[in-house]
Amino acid sequence: MQVYPSNIRPHYLERLGPEDGVYIRVGSTNRKAERLQIEELKRLNWMNSFDEEPIPELKSEAIDFRVASELFAPYRKLTTREWNALRIITEHQGRQVPTIGGLLLFGKDRFARFPDAWIQAGRFAGTNRTHLVDSAEIRSFLPQSAEEAIAFIQKHLTRESIIEGIRREDRWSVPLVAIREVLMNAIVHADYAEQGAPIRVALFDDRIEIENPGLLPFGLTIEDIKQGVSKLRNQVIGRVFHELRLIEQWGSAIQRMGTACQEAGLEPPGLEEIGTHFRVTISSERIRKPNTNETDQRIIALLGDGLARSTAVVAKHVGLSQRPTLARLKSMTSRGLLVEIGTGPHDPKRKYALA
Repeated sequence: MQVYPSNIRPHYLERLGPEDGVYIRVGSTNRKAERLQIEELKRLNWMNSFDEEPIPELKSEAIDFRVASELFAPYRKLTTREWNALRIITEHQGRQVPTIGGLLLFGKDRFARFPDAWIQAGRFAGTNRTHLVDSAEIRSFLPQSAEEAIAFIQKHLTRESIIEGIRREDRWSVPLVAIREVLMNAIVHADYAEQGAPIRVALFDDRIEIENPGLLPFGLTIEDIKQGVSKLRNQVIGRVFHELRLIEQWGSAIQRMGTACQEAGLEPPGLEEIGTHFRVTISSERIRKPNTNETDQRIIALLGDGLARSTAVVAKHVGLSQRPTLARLKSMTSRGLLVEIGTGPHDPKRKYALA
């Protein structure tokens, strides 16, 4: 029997009433829904996300359009119509006002309304939180915060030497692509209606934990997201991150992260709901030898003379078109095998060399 979702949610136990009688399923347990979770259930009926809602008491000037335009400049110039299409601003009773997502992304005074919309990062000595050796409070605009958090993580990652035949290769202890996928996922799927805790990044000797406020969207299970099923909690943030090339195809992040860890010889990432938060744990303890396929080996041999080469040159050498070659080069870079040389990740003249 297949039971379809109701369009008059939330349902509740009549004897307890609509405020105390709503229950939700978390993992294998039944839990009394909190006020914010009840509000999210109501929004599901309207097919709106929390970050698409207008903030009528603010003017559109609450958005820092200069910073937003600079971030979009490498891709396109946005008009007022496109700001509306992205739902950074929206029309409300004849006025242009910011949306919640617009304020979270580019709000000049966003912390006045959302004091926890930032990233707390820490490096701990050992395997618990007893000894904090370095920390950072990352309070930049969300697209910039993502890159700053990755830089903090990379500063504390270790490299290890892997012997392949007569060659020695230095690789990151945890693939950067996996870390990036988890962090972007945390920012895009965080429940910013919750208060009391920011997005947290914790590095230990044996693992990295990235945790965001908010359980999985209603109707999703951990097994679902492992299979690539996705429901985007924040539509505005998701659209903007996609436009800025910070995320790729929705719903594939968990699978890409798992593949990267598998190729690096690590355990599959741990996914769990804790309280009202969602946590992903990436182990840095290798359980088997990292994978390198024949194409990887041919690229390594080509670059063995120490010279950097373009994607086109590498593609010709390995006998592939440029698109799959670029994907392979980026994968090898994230695993610490190669380094990218250029003015940025979208530099058409960038080259690759051995790490």
